[in-house]
Amino acid sequence: MNAIEKLNRTLSYIKSAFIGKDEIIDLLGIGLVARENAFLLGPPGTAKSALAQHLSACIEGGKNFEYLLTRFTEPGELFGPFDIRKLKEGELVTNTEGMMPEASLVFLDEIFNANSAILNSLLMALNEKVFRRGKETKKLPALMFIGASNVLPEDEALHALLDRFLIRIRCDYVDPDLLGELLLAGWALENRVVVERPSIAPDEIKLLQQTAKTVDLSPVRKQYVDLVHNLRSTGIKVSDRRAVKIQNLVAASALISNRMAATLSDFWVLKYIWDTEEQIEILAGMIDHVIQKDTSPQMHPQALFNKAPDPEELIREVRSLQTKWNGASLSFEEQNVIKDKLRYVQTRSSWIKNGEHQQYIQKEIESLWQSILQTA
Repeated sequence: MNAIEKLNRTLSYIKSAFIGKDEIIDLLGIGLVARENAFLLGPPGTAKSALAQHLSACIEGGKNFEYLLTRFTEPGELFGPFDIRKLKEGELVTNTEGMMPEASLVFLDEIFNANSAILNSLLMALNEKVFRRGKETKKLPALMFIGASNVLPEDEALHALLDRFLIRIRCDYVDPDLLGELLLAGWALENRVVVERPSIAPDEIKLLQQTAKTVDLSPVRKQYVDLVHNLRSTGIKVSDRRAVKIQNLVAASALISNRMAATLSDFWVLKYIWDTEEQIEILAGMIDHVIQKDTSPQMHPQALFNKAPDPEELIREVRSLQTKWNGASLSFEEQNVIKDKLRYVQTRSSWIKNGEHQQYIQKEIESLWQSILQTA
């Protein structure tokens, strides 16, 4: 089994344990291969730290470092204390055993609680994978950093910290329709039901990282340049540095899909470079418009979700929502779930290529909206 197969098997295993988190898990896989950091935004109880723990557990022989930052966190809590024996001899040497500088995977919870005492060291670690303290300089073995927070930073000084996470992912509660599966999978996790766990070695991940650098991006470079221009014109900041680094994500998507050349479908990763939550839908619309033009085989699974939808599937979904709305009395939460799903279907319907089919489905959607408004 080669390294790509091992990674995909590992990601599939984690997906089976975390229902409704496929998107996040696939993006963490992209981050590993691209050696780019990922940031998870979401409320407590959405499995942010558990996902990082399970991914780390699947890295054979790798060391995990997890820490919850507070305003009072000191550098020694992350990087390790000074070696007392060396300090007596007049040397400032950090004892990094079991600390962040030795970890294969690093998870930093409530990352935006970072204070000025650790900010500079943390920025260097995230950006350059280097730890520097006094005269000490040490390359970090970290395959990737995962940061998490319940909120986005308001302090301008912390925006530089967010910028070090190229991938940004919303981590929400699962779809209500998946709640039953979630409870079963969660019960198995809580009771540690024995399941054979696949693994991948750090050296194999490093091999993938090196191989990703050889992926041919020339087939999509012109379209990528045009897309970056379009994103900038809509107010989405894509600095020159980020534009260069995003190519790593595109290459990783191609490699995970068993290709050595990128296609337009690999642009799905660009939906996760937002700075604000308001940009999420804008990015999705722009990227989906590009992805739907791709007809090449061997797409990444996440790109397939953005292809032009099947009109028959959409009309069945609309009628299912109609039945639910006109059925038994609904709670406020159930009504909101139906509205959210209808908005999603409405967005998807705009990508139907057949104009007659699109018009018919949108008419049915509009009819259901009218029923909803009359009931309100």
